[in-house]
Amino acid sequence: MARYQIPPDPRDPKNDASEKRPRRLRQDAAGGIKEPVPWRWLGLGLLVTVVSIGLALALVNSLLDRPPLEAAPIEPTLIILTAPPSPIPSPTSPLPTPSPIPTFTPIPTPDTAVAPPELTVGYYAQVANTDGFGINLRGGPSTSNALIDLVDEGTLVLVIGGPEADEANNRLWWQLQLDDGTEGWAAGEFLVPAAGP
Repeated sequence: MARYQIPPDPRDPKNDASEKRPRRLRQDAAGGIKEPVPWRWLGLGLLVTVVSIGLALALVNSLLDRPPLEAAPIEPTLIILTAPPSPIPSPTSPLPTPSPIPTFTPIPTPDTAVAPPELTVGYYAQVANTDGFGINLRGGPSTSNALIDLVDEGTLVLVIGGPEADEANNRLWWQLQLDDGTEGWAAGEFLVPAAGP
């Protein structure tokens, strides 16, 4: 029966047949065997580090030693701020000058005691020529406006506006005010000038 045998450790220097000279083993303070220090690799790593630092410093120095770009000299522009001369103050009196008091000019009131020759705003008129039916007082100067009141023939009314032309019916309309304050529009053909009360 075959016995199981542990294969040789390839890291063990005793089993390395390809090596021409045996490695020197070190002993630690406890008496155990240690691997030798890989001086070759440490030296190579140190050399690469020193060369890399040297190249970095050379690159930085070449960038810092570059001469600055030449630019045309800039001449400063002088701006001189001068304020306009202040006006010499004139002596003022301690009291303000009085403004003239406006005089009241009354608007002449029309003399409504006499009838004007034709219908006029501000004068009175009388409802006439309706054959006793009276006139319709409307909300605007047209027959299409709403009916406000029916004014009897012979009623005295105050003319407060107009005339307004109604081209559809070929009439002139006047704005009237009754004694009770009602206002509206009526056709001028049914009004005659009259003296006021």
